Amino acid sequence: MTARTRPTGGARTPVQQAALLVGVVFLLVGVLGFIPGITTDYDTMKFASHDSRAELLGIFQVSILHNLVHLAFGVAGVAMARTASTARTFLLVGGAVYLVLWLYGLIIDHHSSANFVPLNNADDWLHFVLGIGMIGLGALLTRRTTAAR
Repeated sequence: MTARTRPTGGARTPVQQAALLVGVVFLLVGVLGFIPGITTDYDTMKFASHDSRAELLGIFQVSILHNLVHLAFGVAGVAMARTASTARTFLLVGGAVYLVLWLYGLIIDHHSSANFVPLNNADDWLHFVLGIGMIGLGALLTRRTTAAR
């Protein structure tokens, strides 16, 4: 089986299933970020600013831009889950992007205009976990084993 094909019967490969699941979760998080009550201090949400005090589940600081990024990642994940090679790319590249966001969140002053996404400490560490998790899924679910040869 090549990286571009599905197993017999049209079933998704494990890496495709992982990319689809990650994409659906990002879509869900993006939508939930726009729902008052699930997002606390919803009335303080800004488009893109460190002054946005809205928090998804009262934990993760969000803005309209932040929610739109989640939705875009979700659409990308669902679309790229169509083949194993693009699913792997989504997980590896998306994971790398989230590790860059983690580093960015650690470096910037959360109270400065550089924090335009915005990010808080909970976001920073979630980005770390997402980055490692996505890269791990992309790498582990597509590695070849000697038993398969």
